[in-house]
Amino acid sequence: MKKFLAVYISKESTMNDWENLSETERNTREEKGIAAWHQWVEKNKKLILDVGAPLGPTLKMNAKGVSKTKNELTAYTVVQAESHEAAAKLFLNHPHFMIFPGDSIEIVECLKIPGME
Repeated sequence: MKKFLAVYISKESTMNDWENLSETERNTREEKGIAAWHQWVEKNKKLILDVGAPLGPTLKMNAKGVSKTKNELTAYTVVQAESHEAAAKLFLNHPHFMIFPGDSIEIVECLKIPGME
């Protein structure tokens, strides 16, 4: 099986919409979303290599040093599947964008580094 990194994307405008919900509505959707996320994990546990985690603030490192930066990455998960398409299908109707304020999930194949197998 191949390994894939799923990166959860949430645009700033979508997150602002979430923050503008009433506290009651946000809490209700959060409870529903967490329960749905747990169901998704249980359903796919044989294919999940790392359930992942939400992502916090970002620092960028380059030749000039370290600096603060922003991006749309909000969480990650690592899965295994026979193909890229099969990996992507694991995320159909995922709570990230069905309940939570997520915009998309990008699935990237983790390629092997030559000589490091």
